[in-house]
Amino acid sequence: MFTAATAGFLLGLSLIVAIGAQNAFILRQGLRREHVLPLVLTCAISDAILIALGVAGFATVLSRLDWLEPVMRYGGAAFLTVYALRSAHSAWNGGASLRAGEITATSLKAAFFTCLAFTWLNPHVYLDTVVLLGSISTRYAGQETAFALGAMTASFAFFFSLGYGARLLAPLFARPVAWRILDSLIALVMAAIAIKLIL
Repeated sequence: MFTAATAGFLLGLSLIVAIGAQNAFILRQGLRREHVLPLVLTCAISDAILIALGVAGFATVLSRLDWLEPVMRYGGAAFLTVYALRSAHSAWNGGASLRAGEITATSLKAAFFTCLAFTWLNPHVYLDTVVLLGSISTRYAGQETAFALGAMTASFAFFFSLGYGARLLAPLFARPVAWRILDSLIALVMAAIAIKLIL
């Protein structure tokens, strides 16, 4: 049981650590110290739901819905393109910093729905959590639940570390140029993922 949980944790962590749209968004919110707890919980709970569905065999159901994959792919690409353009606009205009009184707050509702979009409109999330983790869990016959709990723990640990650990970089991001660089990198990551989805 411990072996299955450890395998789930390590595999889950290796899949989620890669820089992606969701991680970049959580990093940015963590740096701004805006709505960190509800956002990291949203990401981690969403992952837990998808992992549970994958281990329960939902991957088989998804493979039979031929229309779902292109809808998710193009919808996700459109969303990422819009966000990439917004980040590029912020990078071009500059002026953002972490100095007190200089941050324009994002409402919890807007941040929450943006977070949901990054999570549920990203086909890679389904491939990683539902399909890949779900199929690998079958190697641990009788211990699929332990495997799933290990992967879920990795998700919670990662998102909380990213969201709350970002504040350690706050002194660096007190300078507007650091925000311009971050927004440029986010724009590039989002655009690259959108292009990859389309192609």
